[in-house]
Amino acid sequence: MRETRMVHTVFPGETNHYGTLFGGTALAWMDQAAFVAATRHARRKVVTVHSDAVDFKHPVPLGAIVELKAQVVEVGRTSMRVEVEMWVEPIEPGVEAYLAAKGGFVLVAVDEEGRPVPVPPLGEGA
Repeated sequence: MRETRMVHTVFPGETNHYGTLFGGTALAWMDQAAFVAATRHARRKVVTVHSDAVDFKHPVPLGAIVELKAQVVEVGRTSMRVEVEMWVEPIEPGVEAYLAAKGGFVLVAVDEEGRPVPVPPLGEGA
């Protein structure tokens, strides 16, 4: 099970009036990471069909470096379940990285007409 990692920096246009990352932006980043992980496994076009409960554990402050870790954890005939964690690396010296959010996404591999197609079993993806 290969892990996909993506990194973002939280800029002012991505924060609310509290100076923390918008929840919708966090969800979009998490879905993108899930998409990349599923695409790498299936080596096909994939679409998101479901998102599990996303738990927001801590706010993500302006200027923080955010690392998303996504991993395909379960595979069906045409679907893949991807778990995504959002880790925050604060810019303040001596402050440890922390888990800000965690959630699951289900993506399905599709052909050119948008019909579901089989994906490799877990352990056989790229």
